Amino acid sequence: MNDTLKNLKMRDWTETKAHSSWQIFKIMAEFVEGFEALAKIGPCISIFGSARTRSGNPYYELACEIARRLAEDGFGIISGGGPGIMEAANKGAQLANGTSVGLNIELPHEQYANPFLDRDKSLNFDYFFVRKVMFTKYSQGFVMMPGGFGTMDEFFEVATLIQTKKMTETPLVLVGSEYWGGLLDWIDTVMMKKESNIHPEDLNLLKVFDTADEVVDYFREFYASNKLRPNF
Repeated sequence: MNDTLKNLKMRDWTETKAHSSWQIFKIMAEFVEGFEALAKIGPCISIFGSARTRSGNPYYELACEIARRLAEDGFGIISGGGPGIMEAANKGAQLANGTSVGLNIELPHEQYANPFLDRDKSLNFDYFFVRKVMFTKYSQGFVMMPGGFGTMDEFFEVATLIQTKKMTETPLVLVGSEYWGGLLDWIDTVMMKKESNIHPEDLNLLKVFDTADEVVDYFREFYASNKLRPNF
């Protein structure tokens, strides 16, 4: 590498370091805003799923029904604040006159605030990792509807936090046995039995249901004998 190129690269790297130092303050501000807002809301359930699932799709309607029923039981509903399953979850919360929270994030496409959010409970984030902490710290349960990479990211994030006891054991529900069946079969046959990368009891952290009745009954049963509290 010649001296000119070295100097250019070093200058670019120095500027990047300076930018990173100031970035810390923005990250801190997002954490503070999120903690202050969500701590006041009370017990909530986070519902995840595809932004591409439209009204009329069976999973959209099921997400709306699950959210409505959970809101009627006194839980606030947290979604990613965007369209699709997120919209269905917030719609269900508002149908029950419940708390409807949206943790939105700026993305190149697909993400915009849905119309069913409580105005004072719609937060915007620049950083995925801050947003994920907000989803997990105060949620008293997680409902994973069918979704894409983002849903899978949240699913494995939550499963890992519970498995490693970095958060208290919290209901983790997968809705749609047909959708999740192939992944769960692979986890069982390859991840666990063939490669021994997880223990059999780790699979017990996951519950798979197909109806709103099953989901709501499970949450009622779980919290009949467990406290409602922040996860960490």
